[in-house]
Amino acid sequence: MKVITTDIPDVRIIEPNVFEDQRGWFLESWHESKFAENVLKVQFKQDNVSSSSKGVLRGLHFQTEQPQGKLIQVLVGEIYDVAVDIRRNSPTYGQWVGVLLSESNKRQMWIPEGFAHGFYVLSEQAICTYKCTDLYHPKSEVCIRWNDPKLSINWPLLGEPIISSKDAQGIDFKALRI
Repeated sequence: MKVITTDIPDVRIIEPNVFEDQRGWFLESWHESKFAENVLKVQFKQDNVSSSSKGVLRGLHFQTEQPQGKLIQVLVGEIYDVAVDIRRNSPTYGQWVGVLLSESNKRQMWIPEGFAHGFYVLSEQAICTYKCTDLYHPKSEVCIRWNDPKLSINWPLLGEPIISSKDAQGIDFKALRI
């Protein structure tokens, strides 16, 4: 595995070792001791899979209780994945990192607790899997507006994004009280 540090050092890109031959390919999507040695010792409590159509934008989500670290990977398609630092005392508070994750590059993104997360689907369909360090806690879920001017995220939009009614009610970044 190769680990790439981003502009926000706690957010990492993981390039797994891929073994290919005439039959196809194989990779380890998770290896506890290798992750602990190269990134961080974590314990995952929940695995999720999402399927989304082209133009769907999900996020920017986080939980105030039971915050989740996430290890995201795309199984089918391509997304632009974004992590926003919402840790008040962090030197990178309010900054974001965006990266292309796809079935072809097989990269993963590690987003630790203390970050809002969202993604935009660039392919006809995207199936994403993500491991979470804590359980989903819907009563404490918060959504920051995907197009908040303070954040100025440079989404690679292909048109008007498709968002849920819940995400359409996202709050401004400056309104965060965490």
